[in-house]
Amino acid sequence: MSVLTLQLAGPLQAWGASARFARRTTESAPTKSGVIGLLAAAQGRERGTDLSDLAALRFGVRIDQPGTRIRDYQTAHHGDTAKSMPVSERFYLADAAFVAAVEGDHALIRTLYAAVRRPVYLPYLGRRSCPPARPVDLDIHADAHLEQVLEEERWHASLWHQRRRRRERVVTLEMITETDTSDAPGDVVRDQPLSFDPRHRRYGLRTVRSQTVAIPNPQATAPSVACDHDPTLLLDGA
Repeated sequence: MSVLTLQLAGPLQAWGASARFARRTTESAPTKSGVIGLLAAAQGRERGTDLSDLAALRFGVRIDQPGTRIRDYQTAHHGDTAKSMPVSERFYLADAAFVAAVEGDHALIRTLYAAVRRPVYLPYLGRRSCPPARPVDLDIHADAHLEQVLEEERWHASLWHQRRRRRERVVTLEMITETDTSDAPGDVVRDQPLSFDPRHRRYGLRTVRSQTVAIPNPQATAPSVACDHDPTLLLDGA
């Protein structure tokens, strides 16, 4: 198995798992359906295309910079009648950064890596109004496991965020990985993509497990060195 790592960072992100109608919420981390949609778009797949090969990939994400949840109100008018549409309430994550990873067959992972480097449709972070601020592609890790890669990947938080935590030589980050139902109990979420067809979008259930990992902080300040100087020693000969 191989692992593809992705960097998801931008001014705004929105990863809705159950957002509908006029209230569009966001999860605190990228969803599998959102990242699979990004990969499918990079390959140029149409919304009605079969997703079974991408859906079978094992998914994980590490929260490098949780960001701030913000709320926005949006208005719109019908394109034909000019009638006012209901005011929509939309939530976003501001100044967040994540490392997402998918694990699967090496040939498919290489194809996806090539696609995100030269995407057919530009990637966005959950919604079209949320473009990435950095390159999405990170790397391919051959003969590796999802957890291992997320535990060893360097910290991708913004420089100002790393400096804010400069007193911490090692930071503790949350990691959410997809697990098999036979593994240790976890949380059940409904973001397993089955179809992106706008006429009938379908999502299934999957099990995830949350844990923490320790990652070095490259902006950590060096610990202060104790000083053995005693100025009173100069008084001994007085």
